[in-house]
This record gives sequence, C-alpha cells and structure tokens, in this order.
Amino acid sequence: MRYEGELKGKAKQAKGTAKEKLGKVIGNAEMQEKGERDQYEGQIQEKMGKARRKVGEAVEDLGDRIAG
Repeated sequence: MRYEGELKGKAKQAKGTAKEKLGKVIGNAEMQEKGERDQYEGQIQEKMGKARRKVGEAVEDLGDRIAG
C-alpha cells in the first residue's frame, strides 16, 4: 500500500498522544514519557513513509518517461 508508512506513523502519534494524556491524568510519569516517545517515533515513521512514497513515485515517473 502506497501510504502505509505514513498511516502507521499517524496512528502511532495518536496512540502516543493518548498515552501521554492518560499518564498526565493519572500521574504516571513513565506512561507520559512513553507516550511522548511514541509520538516522536510516529513522526519519524510518517516522514520516512512519505519519503519512500515520493522516491517510488519518482522512479515510476522516470520509468514512464523511459518507456514512453
């Protein structure tokens, strides 16, 4: 799937946000930190997915130009 990495990254960010907020509410610093870490990892995963997609699209375009 073309947007898989981006979608997984966004999902991880959402999960991290929920963990962070729950950690704040219940006073669990470890859960809050884990949520912040998940958000950061999700941002990286989303950006890597976007970069892979863009490279793939560029390769497809180049292939189309060569074949056409």
